[in-house]
Amino acid sequence: MVENYNAIDTQRVLGPGSDIKAPPQATPGVDGKDFKSLLMESINEVNRLQAEAETASINLATGKTESVDEVFTAVKKAELAFQTLMQIQRKLLDAYDEIKQMRV
Repeated sequence: MVENYNAIDTQRVLGPGSDIKAPPQATPGVDGKDFKSLLMESINEVNRLQAEAETASINLATGKTESVDEVFTAVKKAELAFQTLMQIQRKLLDAYDEIKQMRV
């Protein structure tokens, strides 16, 4: 769960003649979605791409299609999406480990 916070009103604290600008207000994520929903959408998209690649491979093997380039493209898209998802997972785990090691 993401909580919004209110920034300190620097103009009120420092007075109206101050040159310090207030920090920009926090904005919600893309399309107002939280991290969990974005991550779940990404996982579902990778799953969909892998299913399409598998279907294309089966269609090529059974002779339903002869377009090798379309099958190759579908397989490479699924592979790239999966590799990207694995990199995101590694970065999240690294960040989690780093946070765990912080002294409070």
